[in-house]
Amino acid sequence: MAVPIAVLDCDLLLYGRGHRTLDRFKLEDVTDEYLVSTYGFPRQFICYLVDLLGATLSRPTQRSRAISPETQILAALGFYTSGSFQTRMGDAIGISQASMSRCVANVTEALVERASQFIHFPKDEATVQSLKDDFYGLAGMPGVLGVVDCTHVAIKAPNAEDLSYVNRKGLHSLNCLMVCDSRGVLLSAETHWPGSLPDCTVLDQAALTSQFETELHKDGWLLGDSSFLLRTWLMTPLHIPETPAEYRYNMAHSATHNIIERTFRTIRSRFRCLDGSKGTLQYSPEKSSHIILACCVLHNISLQHGLDVWSAPATGHMEQSEEEYEQMESVDSEACRVRQELLLTHFS
Repeated sequence: MAVPIAVLDCDLLLYGRGHRTLDRFKLEDVTDEYLVSTYGFPRQFICYLVDLLGATLSRPTQRSRAISPETQILAALGFYTSGSFQTRMGDAIGISQASMSRCVANVTEALVERASQFIHFPKDEATVQSLKDDFYGLAGMPGVLGVVDCTHVAIKAPNAEDLSYVNRKGLHSLNCLMVCDSRGVLLSAETHWPGSLPDCTVLDQAALTSQFETELHKDGWLLGDSSFLLRTWLMTPLHIPETPAEYRYNMAHSATHNIIERTFRTIRSRFRCLDGSKGTLQYSPEKSSHIILACCVLHNISLQHGLDVWSAPATGHMEQSEEEYEQMESVDSEACRVRQELLLTHFS
């Protein structure tokens, strides 16, 4: 029985017999400028990823992988940063479009496996205090452990046409809940929520809420916008400020919370597969969620490597949030007391 050429080609490329590797592209053969312009990152960063993911991408099986970890990583970075499987990208490293797609899947899963290594809240007291100090230096808001918000990423309609992924603009999307520090380093990223869920509902159901209600909120809080409910560990703006202290609080809150909006712009600008300019992510919600999380991991790794210059705003179709800002009235009297004490202690 004849084997289709396309299938045979893909299998030989990725799982060829023996220990042959496909090394048509060598990092040492190209300039740093070419790597940055084509794959979005410099040589040192790419070499770090090869060291980090190499063992996972070349796990021994009965059929050895024929594409080297280095080439797989370049293929994935090319897709993340361009949002395209164009033949030009595959030609640059000598693999087919089908093989590029498989490489993206391999690298994505390898990065997702390491998400908790790179995306987490600090645990030791000295680092937590440094986190608060850095936030306080922005606009004088004390006790801040992170700023939280949601952003939507467009995906294709699921095969089952699940309406839970249709957001308020009538587009299919994932609503992603993220927290960052004062430099834009992500401390939490939950990328799997259906686009129809309002931000406040996402937070209610998120692992983040369980974290803060059980262990992290004793000596600080997150800052969230008016789409969230006020909580003892989540400070929101005052809907109608009346006193000078309330105005000062709102101004400090806004200036500090703005860091998450800049972080979203940076991530979408660096990883164009998320910004909508190349269309929606053409994967199931689960696979799309993993791609988003993989980009979040790469974002944090890039900051660790000093690639922390704020990027220009992306020009994609997805807005930072799908929420219409309507004041969420808190029924938590203890949360109201905490915010009032903050007003009196630091802004009066």
